[in-house]
Amino acid sequence: MDDFGVKIPGVDDFDDDRHREGEQQSKDVQKDLVHIRVQQRNGRKCITTVQGLDKSLDLKKIIKAVKKAHCCNGTIVEDETLGQVLQFQGDQRDHVRAFLVENELCDESKIKKHGHG
Repeated sequence: MDDFGVKIPGVDDFDDDRHREGEQQSKDVQKDLVHIRVQQRNGRKCITTVQGLDKSLDLKKIIKAVKKAHCCNGTIVEDETLGQVLQFQGDQRDHVRAFLVENELCDESKIKKHGHG
């Protein structure tokens, strides 16, 4: 109850610790996801970035296989906060997603595709 004697359901019973645990769990779920994004460069040019892959995977082999299969260039970029991020020329989101699922490198449910299309 507050100073006016009005009890608001749900507000007075709010457990701040439970709320923080829920936020932490949602952040943990986000960490487990593989994020595939497209970033616009200049004009019609864009790059596809892939982050959140398992650290035990050999990223160089993944880059090599995707480059060969889809005729695009790619590289591994080291980011301070995100770790190792794969970059590919062009919009390769669908191709990368299919590659990861077909080779059982990641579950379909753990892949988050960002952007339009």
